[in-house]
Amino acid sequence: MSFLILLRHGQSLWNLENRFTGWVDIGLAEKGETEARKAGSLIKNKKIKINYYYSSLQLRANDTLKIVQEVLNDKKEFIRAWQLNERHYGALTGLNKIETAKKIGEDKVLKFRRSWDIKPEPLSKESPYHPLNIKTYDKIPKELIPDTESLKDTHERTTKYFDEEIKEKLESNNVLISAHGNSIRSLCKNLFH
Repeated sequence: MSFLILLRHGQSLWNLENRFTGWVDIGLAEKGETEARKAGSLIKNKKIKINYYYSSLQLRANDTLKIVQEVLNDKKEFIRAWQLNERHYGALTGLNKIETAKKIGEDKVLKFRRSWDIKPEPLSKESPYHPLNIKTYDKIPKELIPDTESLKDTHERTTKYFDEEIKEKLESNNVLISAHGNSIRSLCKNLFH
């Protein structure tokens, strides 16, 4: 029997500030580091040996995974894939969620966050928060970098990657994926129908 462990990154600095983070490459807050250690301890207590580790390209997911590996005393290289990145929040990126809800209305924010195929307005390519302007994403072909995404877009990229790169490994291996709320939600939708 194989195990698939889906691990959402620990609290990031922008989670702490209640900001739409998306593809901005933000590190972990102190609480996030503590959460990652706790996750590592829970896995260690289950005595599950991980054969393959995956993470998004994003710092908060990578650092969460590194802390988990430290607790597990496992220095195995892990695979980083942009397809496991968080959803791109478009023009909402960087904004405080509560202030944005007051400004444009809670219903509209909820629609952007939870509707299947509704995207926020695109983020300007000139914004320092646009992935084209963040070094982390230099190796992704520019035509694949989004300006905004719906949950459907996030689902399509994460599940395609999972089906092509990870699914087969689960036949005889234990796999841990360190990713994000929306990319993990997409994988769960796919796995549990």
